[in-house]
Amino acid sequence: MATKVKIKITDDSDLRAEIDELVDSHNQVDLAKWAISCAKHVLQYSGIEFPANEIIAEGFQTNELWQTGNATVHQVRQAGFKIHAVARQCKTEVTKTAIRAAGQAVGVGHMKEHAMACSDYAIKTIQLAFPDNLDKINSERQWQLNELKRFLKK
Repeated sequence: MATKVKIKITDDSDLRAEIDELVDSHNQVDLAKWAISCAKHVLQYSGIEFPANEIIAEGFQTNELWQTGNATVHQVRQAGFKIHAVARQCKTEVTKTAIRAAGQAVGVGHMKEHAMACSDYAIKTIQLAFPDNLDKINSERQWQLNELKRFLKK
């Protein structure tokens, strides 16, 4: 079943639907790996180097530990909440949105539905970083689709 877009974005609805269909039919661990990759891909627009931001790096690490059964869903949720707290402190919308993508990626360990939210926040980041540039938005969606297919082959 197609997920509803919960944030206002300009998008390629066909590519989003294709991604959504793949997301719906795959396991949570693969989706967590993909979502983290999507978030890392747009963090470059945040002005924050994620390895230098301990909270984001720890969130990704907590999710990766969850993927192998070495962290609990509660720990993943708490890590995601901490990342969203960082986002609330950001001054620019592009930074805030990129950080929210990271928070949603970590949250996939709680609910797989966060994978599409991460994907949408990544698109919103591109939209904010490159206003009125549909080519950049479509390119990011295509990258997400290709990346998802790559993770699902592993």
